[in-house]
Amino acid sequence: ALAAMAVGIARRSLDEMIAYASNRPAFGKSSLFGFGQIQKHISESYAEYMAGKCYLYAMANGLDLSTHGNGLDADGVKLYCATMAKNVADRAIQVMGGYGYCGEYTVERLWRDAKLLEIGGGTNESHHKNMARDLHKLDGNKLESS
Repeated sequence: ALAAMAVGIARRSLDEMIAYASNRPAFGKSSLFGFGQIQKHISESYAEYMAGKCYLYAMANGLDLSTHGNGLDADGVKLYCATMAKNVADRAIQVMGGYGYCGEYTVERLWRDAKLLEIGGGTNESHHKNMARDLHKLDGNKLESS
């Protein structure tokens, strides 16, 4: 559930970033989309959002609810998606400049919510520890190639 929340935060942050960049003229250009650094922030955010969404959906699709033992990917998807959401929200703030930092704009709250996901439900460090433990238990067995 926390990874799904993170994917939703990233999606909303990306939507807000794109809308702002599309409508904000600056330095003689009709929108911020004309600037390379803005393009970089938006395109990296989209790629990371899609990677997180794919990881989340693949993990959910592969769950066998009649068993347990999905800890490696449960930790992994939360670890990746929480950090990804915070990074995307951070870029949205950067694209929006001072407006992104103001409480009256959505991305400031989205960044705080994303940061909380890195802490709530287990810190990133606890997920690192759990994942390393589970990977060590593979004891030389290779990861699935799927």
